[in-house]
Amino acid sequence: MNWTDERVEKLKKLWSEGLSASQIAAQLGGVSRNAVIGKVHRLCLPGRAKAGGSTTTATRTKRPATSAPRAPNYAARVATRTVTRTTGATVMKEEMEIDAIEDQDVAPVRNVVVPMSRRLALTQLTDRTCKWPIGDPMKEEFHFCGNDSPDTSPYCTFHAKLAYQPSGERRRAR
Repeated sequence: MNWTDERVEKLKKLWSEGLSASQIAAQLGGVSRNAVIGKVHRLCLPGRAKAGGSTTTATRTKRPATSAPRAPNYAARVATRTVTRTTGATVMKEEMEIDAIEDQDVAPVRNVVVPMSRRLALTQLTDRTCKWPIGDPMKEEFHFCGNDSPDTSPYCTFHAKLAYQPSGERRRAR
């Protein structure tokens, strides 16, 4: 199979529209997916456009540069920012979604009672004790809650409410 000027132009057009190498090979006919990939590399074509109009191969979500987990009184909203990056000798503009954090006024619940844990080690747990882990397992002070648990749950009443939330509440928390 020879790469004629017509076929090369059609390859460039289909590649810029975001078709995959397999789809392009099927449309050109008489050429394999690997032949299309090789020709794309030899032509030094930029990354394939995503189907739907974006001009890059990957759009990634960028998170704020904090290592601490988000506090529960913050809500994230997604914003889009255009960023310029280089790929080899090609400069590409890419739209990135970033999480912007905004303050929310949340009134803390005042009637929450956190039970005292019995600080049991793994070997001290039984069928009737709460198996909620507390702390970092790699640290010496790691322990389990150890309070009494009902017959049907591995956790005490307090930790069962944390572990088993109705799906409606989980959706609202996001």
